[in-house]
Amino acid sequence: MEDFDVAAPARSARPRIGSVTLSVLTAIYILVVANHTFWTRAYGYLAPTPYAFVAFVVAIAALMIAAMTTPSVKYLIKPALIIFILISVIAAWFNDQFGVIIDKEMIRNAAVTTRAESAHLITPAFLFHVFLTGILPSLFIIWVRVVHRPFLKKFAWNMAVIVPCLAIFVAAGLGFSQTFAAVGRLHRDIMLTLNPFLPIGSVARFVFASEEDRNIVRRPLGTDAHQRSASANGKPRVTVIVAGETARAQDFSLGGYARETNPEMKARGVVYFANATSCGTETAVSLPCMYSVYPRQEYTHRKGLETDNLTDILGHAKVKVEWWDNDTGSYGVANRVSYKFLPDAADPRFCTDGECLDTVLLDKLDDWLANVKTDSVLVLHQLGSHGPAYYRRYPDDFRKFTPDCRTGEFGSCKPEEIVNAYDNTILFTDHVVAKVIDELKQHANSVSASMLYVSDHGESLGENGLYLHGTPYIIAPDVQTRVPIIAWLSPDFSAASKIDMGCLAARAAEPASHDNFFHSVLGLMDVATSVYDAKLDLFATCRKTSDTLAQATKKG
Repeated sequence: MEDFDVAAPARSARPRIGSVTLSVLTAIYILVVANHTFWTRAYGYLAPTPYAFVAFVVAIAALMIAAMTTPSVKYLIKPALIIFILISVIAAWFNDQFGVIIDKEMIRNAAVTTRAESAHLITPAFLFHVFLTGILPSLFIIWVRVVHRPFLKKFAWNMAVIVPCLAIFVAAGLGFSQTFAAVGRLHRDIMLTLNPFLPIGSVARFVFASEEDRNIVRRPLGTDAHQRSASANGKPRVTVIVAGETARAQDFSLGGYARETNPEMKARGVVYFANATSCGTETAVSLPCMYSVYPRQEYTHRKGLETDNLTDILGHAKVKVEWWDNDTGSYGVANRVSYKFLPDAADPRFCTDGECLDTVLLDKLDDWLANVKTDSVLVLHQLGSHGPAYYRRYPDDFRKFTPDCRTGEFGSCKPEEIVNAYDNTILFTDHVVAKVIDELKQHANSVSASMLYVSDHGESLGENGLYLHGTPYIIAPDVQTRVPIIAWLSPDFSAASKIDMGCLAARAAEPASHDNFFHSVLGLMDVATSVYDAKLDLFATCRKTSDTLAQATKKG
């Protein structure tokens, strides 16, 4: 291996180091400093077989050295190693602090996040971590003089390191292949926090997918959609959809949570679907998925983009659709309907630093309802319980559970303080949804109303060392995939739609999911179309009529 020595003072005060030596040191640095979560999980999974763990360490070290040596050529080595270090330490912060896995969907979330949302993650502690573990070693790489051999000798020298390393990697893997295969089947996350490989691969997959998305041509869907008839009571049908954010079912007292987090909705007689699951563990997946015709098992980001969604099909049926957003956008769902991004108004009654309390969604609701003339759907997209700054999602009047964590840096708070802050967000969401119901009641003389609340995904609050959300679905804990679905129907709406509310309350105990959302909204708005599936409509089995929507769809 090339030598590390100090140049003569007459030539330079900067130390000289061989290119391969620098690559090996960088590999060791990344493995030790930026892979704490990876090694912790690997040791936990392989501890019963210590020899396999030793072989695993040797294999990963050999792979890392080979990877860091590959760009060891003049003009490329320094920027490449600096990028590797910076990506590794940034990813390591989110791995170590929140248990987050940096997969393609997490990159997609990061790409569309707002400045206000990202500010809660880019904290002083994060910046200090990046400076100490990323910037300082990068400055060292910039400072040193790298010794390079002539090209052919360099190629031979690099290959003399890379090939044996790859051979060691393969040999170590084959030597304990049965153990590694068994552990991999039981613990599919074992390689998902290895930095910088997964973050770099995830960025590459996201970029390639984004380029492919540019060529997507949207296919019309449900163009046969039509409403069967006007509402039986002569008033326009109105469904208000409250699209919840990061609300997990485990913290809803409507579902049995010990704390009373839903007193106002309980008083209003809502129907709570207690066993519902989400389509994804992040908004960028769940929101477009639930508005698409595809069930979770069939949905892909590309399918969501290239196919008309629920808002489009409602439009085909001449139902007026509006979307009011207090979160990070509609992720393409509302591209072809009336859309308002409420934080843009920066109303000081509700908003500070680019974010607004969800009461901003209520501000114009009375006026909107007063002017409804035709069947309409209004989507209210909440900021809800989005972390890590839970304390900013509710006003002081809703600090019921204290002491509550008053920072986005969870390391500064006790576990119970984090839970208290999160539960306060659920309490505030309860209030917002209850006020939506109250507004609908006040306009009972002019509209026939229903309300459907559906959260996009859940949240981890420290269980198994995980925080926030976005864990790949296949390994995600149920706190990230179990979500509340809540329905409220005015008496005249249920009567006009011939929906038996007692039946619905009993039906609410059965399993449900985001797969039901698309068809249930069509059912509520009495929209018949060939893409409607009565089996997935949460309300279909409780309609007291022989001429069901499914029958009307078949006739059409």
